Amino acid sequence: QAQLVESGGGLVQAGGSLRLSCAASGSIFSINAMGWYRQAPGKQRELVAGITSGGSTNYADSVKGRFTISRDNAKNTAYLQMNSLKPEDTAVYYCNVGPRWSPFYGVDYWGKGTLVTVSS
Repeated sequence: QAQLVESGGGLVQAGGSLRLSCAASGSIFSINAMGWYRQAPGKQRELVAGITSGGSTNYADSVKGRFTISRDNAKNTAYLQMNSLKPEDTAVYYCNVGPRWSPFYGVDYWGKGTLVTVSS
């Protein structure tokens, strides 16, 4: 059974930091290529950051210079380090593995998400 489990969300003041984790298990044998998304209340889900199997990364303009995506292949876990958080970063954050990131997957896998709340 394929499973992605996010953790690390919480309540933080503006300017603070959080590190999100995404642990993969089951038929998700490799998380070396994946993406982090977020969905704020009343808004569509948006891509925050992605990493390819070669290690290339990309970020939404709104988080460039503040967020860093990384992965630990040995632990089959990906991370999103979030610094200088702003109230507009408040959202549920999801990790995703799927055909956008790797040809090994024919369908998208999503975690249940972790809530990040940034207070002003």
